[in-house]
Amino acid sequence: MPKLSIERLGGIAGFGVSPNIKSEGEVESSDLSPEDQAKVEKLFEGGSVPPVKNTNDVFNYRITRQKDGRSQTIQVPESLVPAALVSSVKDTLR
Repeated sequence: MPKLSIERLGGIAGFGVSPNIKSEGEVESSDLSPEDQAKVEKLFEGGSVPPVKNTNDVFNYRITRQKDGRSQTIQVPESLVPAALVSSVKDTLR
């Protein structure tokens, strides 16, 4: 199973979109529970979901993986992302 790169976008009053803060994480797919692996696969099968708009207090996540030699990226609202991926994201100063 591929490694997943996760990036958090948006946030409370727009916090998290600052050019000085990077909100990223990585997870090995094989470290996820079978249930979370299935959720992630279903997210990639469904493709990107339009980001939640009209509010600055909602996070969206960009998830990238390498599969069959190609990079695949989706962007989905936090409500669809398994907790194990959400908890992998850490904020750092650039």
